Amino acid sequence: MNTGTKELKSILEELDELKLPHMAAELEALYKQPAFVNTGRLELISAIIHAEYIITVTNRYTSRLKKAKLKGSDSCLDQCVDSKERQYQPQDINKTLSSLDFIQNGMNLCIFGASDSGKTYLARALGAEACREYRVGYYHCEEMVSELAAIRKIDFKQYQKKVKAIINLDLVILDDFLLHPITEDDEVKALYDVLEKRNELSRSCMICSQREPKAWPSMLMEDEVSSNSLLKRVTKHYIVMIERKVTY
Repeated sequence: MNTGTKELKSILEELDELKLPHMAAELEALYKQPAFVNTGRLELISAIIHAEYIITVTNRYTSRLKKAKLKGSDSCLDQCVDSKERQYQPQDINKTLSSLDFIQNGMNLCIFGASDSGKTYLARALGAEACREYRVGYYHCEEMVSELAAIRKIDFKQYQKKVKAIINLDLVILDDFLLHPITEDDEVKALYDVLEKRNELSRSCMICSQREPKAWPSMLMEDEVSSNSLLKRVTKHYIVMIERKVTY
C-alpha cells in the first residue's frame, strides 16, 4: 500500500471538498499509527467510513429530537417498568412497544392514567427512541388544535400546509388529549383533520389522556357520532393503562 504523504494530502483535500471531514480526520489519525502499513484494505475502508457514519447518524438523531420537540428529554424506556410507584397494563406491554413495530405497521397507541401516573414519561421515552428511525412530532393537544384553528381562520392554504406536515410524520404524539373541552368548531375540525387523515394513510398516533374514551363526546361539543368514529379509529390497536400506586 502506498503510504506517501503526497497521496494522503490529495485524498484529504478530496474528502474535505466532498464535505466528509470525519472520514478525513480518521484517515489522518490511522495514517500516523505505526500499524497503518499492515492494515488491510477493507479494514481501513471500514474504519474511515464508520467514523463518518457515526457522526451522521448522531447528528440526524439530534436533529429529529429537536424537530420533534423532544430534545433534552431525560425519559428512558428502561425506567418504564412496574415498580412501587406505578404498574403498567397489560403486562410486559412496554417491552412489546419498544420494538417500535407499531409505527412500522401504522398502528395507534393510547396511554391512559391519572395525572402524574407516568403517561408523558412513557410517551416521550417511546418518542425519543423512535427518533432514531422515524420522523416524530410531540404536541400538547390543546396547543396544537388552538394553533391550527387560528391559522385556519386567516390563511386556509397555510393551514393545509401545516396539517400536511403533521400528517406526513411517521409518529404523532398528542399529550394531554382532551384534558379540557374543545368547543370551537375550527379546533374540532383541526383535530379531526389530523386524526382522520393520518388514519387514512395508516400513520401512527400516540394518545395520552386522563379521560377514558367514553368521556370524549362530552369534550367535543357533544358530537357523539363524530366522537364515536374517532374513538374507534384511535383506540383500535394498543392500549396501555398506567396505575399510580398510592403510598403512605
